[in-house]
Amino acid sequence: MSDVTLSQAALSPPLLMLGKHWQNTWDPAPYLISEKLDGVRAYWDGQVLRFRSGRLINAPEWFTDALPDTPLDGELWISRHSFDRTSATVRRKQPDDAEWQQIKYMVFDLPGASGTFAERAEKINELMLEEGVSWLQAVPQTRVLDRAALHRQLLSWVGEGAEGLMLHRANALWVPGRSYDLRKLKLVPDEDAQVVGVLPGKGRNAGRMGALLLEMPSGQRFALGTGFTDAQRESPPPIGATVTYRYLDRTPAGIPKFASYLRSRETE
Repeated sequence: MSDVTLSQAALSPPLLMLGKHWQNTWDPAPYLISEKLDGVRAYWDGQVLRFRSGRLINAPEWFTDALPDTPLDGELWISRHSFDRTSATVRRKQPDDAEWQQIKYMVFDLPGASGTFAERAEKINELMLEEGVSWLQAVPQTRVLDRAALHRQLLSWVGEGAEGLMLHRANALWVPGRSYDLRKLKLVPDEDAQVVGVLPGKGRNAGRMGALLLEMPSGQRFALGTGFTDAQRESPPPIGATVTYRYLDRTPAGIPKFASYLRSRETE
C-alpha cells in the first residue's frame, strides 16, 4: 500500500460491529458471553493497526509484524482497572517497547468474515493457536442458561474487577454498524456524547469549568457537571471530544439522570 493510499485509508473509520444495551427481560441462552474489556478498541486490517476513528496506532514493528493477514477486531488491554495506562501507551507517537510488552491484543471478532459468530469465535481460537504469540489472545466466550445465571455472572465478574459483559447472538452473521445481535451489560450503564461547549463554574469552581455541554447522537443536549477532578476542571476535554458518562436513569424526554463523567476518548 502506498503512503498516499495508507494515509487516506487511515482517515476513514473502519467498518466495525457495534453493540447496543442489553434488556434484563431477554433470554440470554442464545448468546455467547464474554467480559467487556476496558481497553482501547483496535482494528487490524491485515496491514495496519487503527483506532476506531481510523487513526493509525503507532505500535512497535515487532507487535504488528506478528499479526496475521486476517482482519481482526479487538481490544488493546493490560488488565482490569488499567485503562489510563493502556490508553497512554498506545497513543504515544513514539512507541515505548517496555510499555508495549505489557499490552495484549484481545481479539473478539473477524470483521467481514463469513459464518455465524459461534463459528467465527472458533476460527479466532484456531488462528490464535496457529500464531502462537503470547500477547495475541482470543477473548474467552461462554454461555449461561437463563437470566438468573446471567445476573450471577455479571455480579461475579464485576466483583472481580470486570467492567461488564458483552453478549453476542451465537447464530448472528457479521454486519457493520450498531447491531441488535451484539449487546453490552453493566451494573451501571454508560453512553458516549460529544462536547459542544464548556460552561463556566461558580462558587469553588469559579474561573474554571463548571460543566460540559454534551450532544447525544439523538441531537439532544445536556450539561454534565459531576464526576470531574479538579485537574479535569482546570483542563477539560476540548470541544469536539467524545466523552463517556455513567447514568442511573433517563427522563421521559430521554435525557440522562444522575449522570457522572467517566472518561474522555478524544484522541482515538
